[in-house]
Amino acid sequence: MGKEIEQIALSRGHEVVCVIDINNQEDFASEAFRSADVAIEFTNPGAAYGNCLRAMQEGVKLVSGSTGWMAEHGEEMRRLCTEEGKTLFWSSNFSLGVAIFSAVNKYLARIMNEFPTYDVSMTETHHIHKLDAPSGTAITLAEGILENLDRKTRWELASPDKEEDEKDVLRITAIREGEVPGIHSIRYDSEADSITITHDAKNRRGFALGAVLAAEYTAQHTGFLGMGDLFPFLK
Repeated sequence: MGKEIEQIALSRGHEVVCVIDINNQEDFASEAFRSADVAIEFTNPGAAYGNCLRAMQEGVKLVSGSTGWMAEHGEEMRRLCTEEGKTLFWSSNFSLGVAIFSAVNKYLARIMNEFPTYDVSMTETHHIHKLDAPSGTAITLAEGILENLDRKTRWELASPDKEEDEKDVLRITAIREGEVPGIHSIRYDSEADSITITHDAKNRRGFALGAVLAAEYTAQHTGFLGMGDLFPFLK
């Protein structure tokens, strides 16, 4: 992701002033890093929180696409942005296609709210290196369903060890295989038929472009930001 983001940023006329990895963490305190208009953070659940705090301490606006940490630290991030003047643009997925898919998902859930004979479930598939399950994108999509489908009150990671007769639970099946960039499918099933919508990422380029677009937006805005700010059709 870092290499893809760098290539796209340069192609859009931006300058990359600092690249920080596990081996040069001291560069958070460098003049080069502090000169950045926006930092883009794509790491893992264990590193993202600390990276965001360090960037904020240096007064640098931040775009983060790391998932698996906001459930624990999201309220703190919002408070830092609303009460202490920090800026974070966070999203579980920066792909334009996923943004469109998310809007379709919410619209379909509103329609299906009127048809209780259909039960809904979700399957997400990612590469074997992904640490969190379900994916952050799956959770965001699930929240979009819960907001619009009265008969579902919570989501749960599907497991063969769990009883699955609770009708108010949205089941999410997480599959880890190969080098799959990301596939998300939402299925409404009834005795008569089924309806399935799917987003299938072909590579990471769409995510990287979205992250750069988010950085361009963040450079001109402040606060706790998300894809609904960049793409108003999501609201």
